[in-house]
Amino acid sequence: MKILSLVLIVLMYISGVETSLATNLERGQELHDENCTSCHAAIYGEKGNDIYIRQNRKIDSLSGLQEQLLRCKNSLGTNWPEDQIQDVQDYLNKNFYHFKEEDNE
Repeated sequence: MKILSLVLIVLMYISGVETSLATNLERGQELHDENCTSCHAAIYGEKGNDIYIRQNRKIDSLSGLQEQLLRCKNSLGTNWPEDQIQDVQDYLNKNFYHFKEEDNE
């Protein structure tokens, strides 16, 4: 019975972590779409997200992505706390950049 309880607790925890991650990625996309897309479209054309996949993109690491997010945050005057910056970074990395965690070192 103790083992079954432990298994259920672990499954509930894992399920919660996945939901939390999905929510953070969704929030990252929402923040991105609300704050970044129009500026990128003005600079790069109708498909503003193409800026992330162009051949001569300037971002080549997670730390570079975070630095660029901070520059954009300051340029736009958004009031994003660290967790929201992380959410946008996670969204961009998962959907466009695909850097591995060790790329950040």
